[in-house]
Amino acid sequence: MKKNNIKHFLLVVVSLALNLIGSNLATAFGWPLYLDNVGTFTAAILGGYMPGIIVGFLTNLINGVSDYTTTYYSVISVLLACAAAFFTDKGYFDRKKPWKVLLPVITFVIIGGGVGSVLTWEIYGSSIGEEVSASLATKLYENYIGVPYLAELVADLLIDLPDKIITLAISLLLILITPKSWLPKKRHLDLSNRNSERLSLGTKLIILVSLAVVSVAGTVAFVSYRQFRDYTITDKSQYALSVAQFASSQIDPDMVDTYIEQGEAAPGYLETEQKLQFIYGSAESLEYLYVYKIEEDGCHVVFDMDTPELEGGEPGDIIEFDESFSEYIPDLLAGNPIEPIVTNDTYGWLLTAYVPVYDSEGNCVCYAAVDLSMPDLESSERIFATKIIAMLLGFFTLILALGVTLADIFIIEPVNSIAAATMKFNYNSDDARSETVERLKGLVINTGDEIEHLYHALTKTTQDTVDYISESQRKSEALEMLQSAMINVMANLVESRDESTGTHIKNTAEYVQIIVDELKKEGTPYADQMTDEYMADVVASAPLHDIGKIMVPDAILNKPGKLTDAEYEVMKTHAEEGGKIIEDVIRKVGNIKSGYLNEAKNMAHYHHEKWNGKGYPEGLSGEDIPLSARIMAVADVFDALVAERCYKPPFSFEDAMSIIKKDAGTHFDPVVAQVFINAEERVRKVTEETH
Repeated sequence: MKKNNIKHFLLVVVSLALNLIGSNLATAFGWPLYLDNVGTFTAAILGGYMPGIIVGFLTNLINGVSDYTTTYYSVISVLLACAAAFFTDKGYFDRKKPWKVLLPVITFVIIGGGVGSVLTWEIYGSSIGEEVSASLATKLYENYIGVPYLAELVADLLIDLPDKIITLAISLLLILITPKSWLPKKRHLDLSNRNSERLSLGTKLIILVSLAVVSVAGTVAFVSYRQFRDYTITDKSQYALSVAQFASSQIDPDMVDTYIEQGEAAPGYLETEQKLQFIYGSAESLEYLYVYKIEEDGCHVVFDMDTPELEGGEPGDIIEFDESFSEYIPDLLAGNPIEPIVTNDTYGWLLTAYVPVYDSEGNCVCYAAVDLSMPDLESSERIFATKIIAMLLGFFTLILALGVTLADIFIIEPVNSIAAATMKFNYNSDDARSETVERLKGLVINTGDEIEHLYHALTKTTQDTVDYISESQRKSEALEMLQSAMINVMANLVESRDESTGTHIKNTAEYVQIIVDELKKEGTPYADQMTDEYMADVVASAPLHDIGKIMVPDAILNKPGKLTDAEYEVMKTHAEEGGKIIEDVIRKVGNIKSGYLNEAKNMAHYHHEKWNGKGYPEGLSGEDIPLSARIMAVADVFDALVAERCYKPPFSFEDAMSIIKKDAGTHFDPVVAQVFINAEERVRKVTEETH
C-alpha cells in the first residue's frame, strides 16, 4: 500500500477517535457542547470529501450502538464534512486571511444547529427538555419566544455557534501542530495500480455496489432492530405497569403492616392473595408477581406469588436489594414512582415494573411489582432479526443484480465496444484508416450520459486524426516528390556543365540500387544495415554525389585532354566542395528529412576514398569510409569505365568488371565489389540500355 494511502487510513482512524473522545468528554462533564466533529473537520480539511464523510458517518454509527437515535443525525455529520472539504478547496482556511473563516463557521452553524433542529423537530416533535440546548430553549420559550419550534431553533443555533467555533479551532490547531511528514501529501487516494493485477470495471462496480448495498442494508437492519427492541420493551413496560397497577388496586394499603406481622392470619390476607394469584395466572409472560414494603434493610415481603419453579417468600421475609437496583433505592425509599427497568441478576433477565401503593394519607406503604421474562423478548428479537436479514438478503441480491445489469448495459458493454474498436485502429493506408473510422462510427452507443459524450468525442477525434494523417501523408508525398525533383534538378545542373558525364547520374543511381538490393540478401555482412529507409535514402541521394563539380571551372571540367597535376588537384576539390554544399543545406533545413541528406553528404565527400586509404580527400580506409560512399565508389568507377569520355574510349563490360574484381580489397570494399559482380546480369542490362 502506498504511503499516501496509509496516511489517509491513519487519518480516518485518528479523526474517528477524536470525534468519539470529544463527544464522550462533553457528555461526561455535562458541557453544553457536542464536540463530536473535531475529527470530521480534520479529516475533511486534510483528506478531502471521502475521509471526512467516512469519519462523520462512522462516528454516528458507533455512537448509535448505545443510542441508535444518533444514527439519524449522520446526515448532519456528512453535510459538515462536505462543507469543510469544499471550503478547504476554495482556500477559506488560509492563515494569512483569518477573516475568511467566518463564512465556514456560519455554514457549519446553519447545518449543525439549523438543519439539526429541523430534523429533531420532524422526528420527535418538540424536544424542549431533552437536548443539550433544552435549558436555553425552555427559557427562550417561557420568557421571549412563545413559539416552541422557533424557540428551539434559536436555542440550537446559539448553542451550535460556540460548539462549531471551538470544534473548528481545535481541528485547525491540531493540523497546525502536527508535523507535515505525518500528514497526507495529497488530498485524495493514490489509486494507481501499476505493480498489481488490475480489476475489471465490472468487478469494481460489483464491489462498489455491494459495499453500498451492504452499508445501507446494515444500517437499516441495525436501526430497525433497535427500534423493534425499544418498541417491544416499551410495549412490555406498559403491559407490566398495567398489570402492576391492577395488582396494586387489590391491596388494602391500611392493612399492609398487619399483613406483614400476621400473614395469612390477618383479616382479608387470603382473599387478597387469591386475587393476586388469579392475576398472576391470567397474565401472559409473567414471571413473578409480588408486593414489597421497601425499608432501609431491604424488601419486606407482603405478598409473593408461588411459581412452578420457585416458592414465594413468606410475609415479613426480608429480601436484600439486587445490585442492579442500587441507583433506584433512594426513590424507592422515598416512595417515588420509577420507570420499568431491565435487570439481569439473581432471578435472571427480567423487565421489572414497580407501582407504589398509597394509604389514605397519601403515603407510599408498599410497591406492587411484576417481572416479565426477557428471554421471550430475545426470542422475538431473534425472529425479527431473521426476517429482516432474509428480506435484506433478497433486497441485496435484487439490487446487486439490477446494478450489475444496468452497469453492463450502460457502462461496461459500451466501454468494451469502444475499447475493442479502438484497439483495432490501423493507419497503414487510406483504406485501413477509413475502415477504422467506419468501424467506430458503426457502434451503437446511446447511453445518454458521459460515456456517449466520450464516444462522440473519440469518434470526432479519430476522424480528425485520420483526416490529418491523410493530409499529412499527401503533403509528405508532395514534399518527397519536390525533394526528388530538386535532387534531379541539382544533379542535372552539374551534368549540364560536365559534357563528359552524359547519363552518368542516372546510371550510378541504378547501380547503387542493384548493390543495396544485393547487400540486403541474407548472409551478407551488411544485411542488417539495409533497412528500407536506409536503402531509400542511399538511392535517392546518389545523384548528388558529384554536386561539388559545380565549383570546378569549365575549362578543367570539360578539358578534352589529360589534366595537368595542378588541374587534377583542382578537379579533386569537387569531393570536399560537394560535402560542404550539402552540409550547408543540412544546416539550413534542420532535422527535416535529413537522413537522405546525410547520405548525400557522405557520398559527395567520400566517394573517391579507397579501401586501402590511398584515396581523397581525407585518406580514409576500410570501414571508416561511410558505407554509402563505398557503394557509390563501385558504381561511379564502373560507369566511368564503360562510358565514353572525351579523353578515352569506353571499356568493354567484361574489362570493366575485371577491373572492379581486381581492385576489390584495395580500391573497393571487397563485400560491395563482390555483390556487384554477383549481380552481373542486372548490371549488364543497365549498361546495355544506357551505353
